[in-house]
Amino acid sequence: MFCCGFMWKSGGEDLQGFYPVRPECQPDVPRTRFKSRAGKTLSARRWHAAFTEDGHLDMEKVLRRIQRGGIHPSIKGAVWEFLLGCYDPDSTFEERNILRNRRREQYGAWKEECKKMVPVIGSGKYVTMAVVQENGNPIDESSVENQGWIVKNTVTDERVLQWMLSLHQIGLDVARTDRYLCFYENDRNQSKLWDVLAIYTWLNLDIGYVQGMNDICSPMIILFDDEGDAFWCFERAMRRLRENFRATATSMGVQTQLGVLSQVIKTVDPRLHQHLEDLDGGEYLFAIRMLMVLFRREFSFLDALYLWEVMTNFLHFFSWFLVLLAVIVYEAVRSCCVFIIFFFFALSAVWVMRIM
Repeated sequence: MFCCGFMWKSGGEDLQGFYPVRPECQPDVPRTRFKSRAGKTLSARRWHAAFTEDGHLDMEKVLRRIQRGGIHPSIKGAVWEFLLGCYDPDSTFEERNILRNRRREQYGAWKEECKKMVPVIGSGKYVTMAVVQENGNPIDESSVENQGWIVKNTVTDERVLQWMLSLHQIGLDVARTDRYLCFYENDRNQSKLWDVLAIYTWLNLDIGYVQGMNDICSPMIILFDDEGDAFWCFERAMRRLRENFRATATSMGVQTQLGVLSQVIKTVDPRLHQHLEDLDGGEYLFAIRMLMVLFRREFSFLDALYLWEVMTNFLHFFSWFLVLLAVIVYEAVRSCCVFIIFFFFALSAVWVMRIM
């Protein structure tokens, strides 16, 4: 984690051009601090050099480089496929090509299945208004102008109805996702995000769609030209994060992490904790967004990606690392000196959890 602070110093290559921000949004977007540094950031040259002739990857060497300086934007997509577990580092080029094509075909089949139920999927458009009533009956066409498509017949299948009822909520969130990036000025890019989220929801109705999944999926859409590749990376990421989005009438997926965060702040800064208690904020519900979407909205797009890359070095205790990171962010804002001290405390705690 010390590399995070180091990489945010001035100097180095400015990478903001890889993910340009709309001019009118620049004053409201967090300033990007991450910069590529020669000899530290994983470059395209070092990435290609990490493969053997037949395609085996020296993952340990790659991870060390990422921890020191992140990944250059020109190769992020290719590297992330390994970080998220889409491919085995011990596989060959040929084996990965076969698997990639098989996965693309599988995604295409799922997309066709969904398209038969909702023709908007794959059309380059998406919906932001309900396509069916909660009881499964069709919606009056006059109430959904410019929707493009609505259900014509009563939906009796409960699974299909549950899925269809979530589609407009996905669309509403897609319209708000990373809208400051020039990338999403293209409606087709927004529709790709909607397609992937809609298809993932259909395949995972036990979780369904929960707000925040759009923030996790968006980087995949931006990093990968092929929609199928983006889907599989998102699916792999959600294998680790899906429990964060699971909620019942009495509990939230991040409840345990919020409890740990509360105890850590109580130890590090008792006065702040007591102040929050006095404001009825002792349950730390204000931190839900940070933990659910991995600080996507607290940092610039590029800085958030770098943060995710560093997290991959802590996969065995991923959720606990997020809690510690939340405290580190707080400490960085409160006091630089205290932050340095707390960093070593946090690192020690992480190491203890790793060997337990």
